[in-house]
Amino acid sequence: MDSSQLLKGVLDLAVLAVLKERDGYGYDIVRRLREAGLHEVGDASVYGTLRRLFKAGALTSYVMASDEGPHRKYYGLNEVGLSMYAASAKTWSSFSETMASLLKEGQE
Repeated sequence: MDSSQLLKGVLDLAVLAVLKERDGYGYDIVRRLREAGLHEVGDASVYGTLRRLFKAGALTSYVMASDEGPHRKYYGLNEVGLSMYAASAKTWSSFSETMASLLKEGQE
């Protein structure tokens, strides 16, 4: 199974989950997703997701100076983002439990 297709379906939730821990800038979020095991996540996909979530009103943003180069745009969850995270996490939990049950039945 192509995991990149699965990733597309859950990237919003993955980004929201990373930002629920703490605010981050684009590449920091990519790095944290990869460290969590989503090795195939692409930079462009994450940046596009951040723009879309920001436009949907789920994220706040602010700019901070960086010692390593240009200023960085940080993103954080606001109330809309927290609600979106909670709803998406509930949906994902239900879906993953259903899939686990189906896979268990298929192995018997």
